Amino acid sequence: MVTTDAKEVQEFYSEVVGWTPSSVSMGDYDDYTMMNGDQPATGVCHHKGMNSDIPPSVWMIYINVADLDKSLAAVEKRGGKKLTEIKNMGSYGRACYIEDPGGARCALFEPPSKDAGN
Repeated sequence: MVTTDAKEVQEFYSEVVGWTPSSVSMGDYDDYTMMNGDQPATGVCHHKGMNSDIPPSVWMIYINVADLDKSLAAVEKRGGKKLTEIKNMGSYGRACYIEDPGGARCALFEPPSKDAGN
């Protein structure tokens, strides 16, 4: 989720759902990975910095794809649109936020290749 007050939202879900926040430094502010035990459950991020172009206050699903560039070409061919540029998420992979022809929004996510670094 991207929101204007990530701290308030992470505190809400900590109490309501029982997730434990883990701070992720974004330089001059923190975003949060919400942990379910020792597994990441979701992220709660401020609507600024690298996330300033993501629609705020909406839960965003991530759909894994094998080849992000190929999937984005198909998005545009099939009448969808890119909402952001591709975001490099470091060792986690790459993502791009899209809108399908019906208006629903999601993120396409390409995990790092198993061959990366070999």
